[in-house]
Amino acid sequence: MKGLGGGAAGTALAAQFLGSSLLAVQADLSPTPVLSKKDISFTLNGKRVRVEVEPQETLLEVLRERLKLTGTKRTCERGECGGCTVLLDGQPVYSCLFPAYRADNRAVTTVEGLAAGEELHPVQQAFIDKDAYQCGFCTPGFIMSSAALLSKNPSPSLAEIKDGLSGNMCRCGNYVKIYEAVAAASKIMRKT
Repeated sequence: MKGLGGGAAGTALAAQFLGSSLLAVQADLSPTPVLSKKDISFTLNGKRVRVEVEPQETLLEVLRERLKLTGTKRTCERGECGGCTVLLDGQPVYSCLFPAYRADNRAVTTVEGLAAGEELHPVQQAFIDKDAYQCGFCTPGFIMSSAALLSKNPSPSLAEIKDGLSGNMCRCGNYVKIYEAVAAASKIMRKT
């Protein structure tokens, strides 16, 4: 008990002195700025849109809930599966992790924006032709990643296809048909 008494008294005195100086420091601090809603404008599937976003909102939430484009899927919401993949300035991104405010003045393409009117994008058509889906939940993300891959590399090898789609996961395990669809889309795109 004797040993504890001195330490306890020292702690009590230190707290008293530190407490008064901490109060003085706190009184001098200006308030921390709070992030608020922000108006953003971006090109979505070729059309300019304007929307007010909250600082914590993801691009996925804005696309699905505000703009009603439900082709982009909400799957893991942790950036692990790729089901929410969209193109941002032509590059694939996980929209579940991407802050919506960062899309300001950028170009966003969703699976709904790949088709030219009624004519499907070659990747979309190849996924149908090769039966490259089962439950279909991962399909939009795979299609977007495939389109991004083929825009950079119009003639990928199987290894390059696998690498280009490595950020996407098919829970049904339909990878063989997915890779076949990308290879088929590559051939179609090279002919046009």
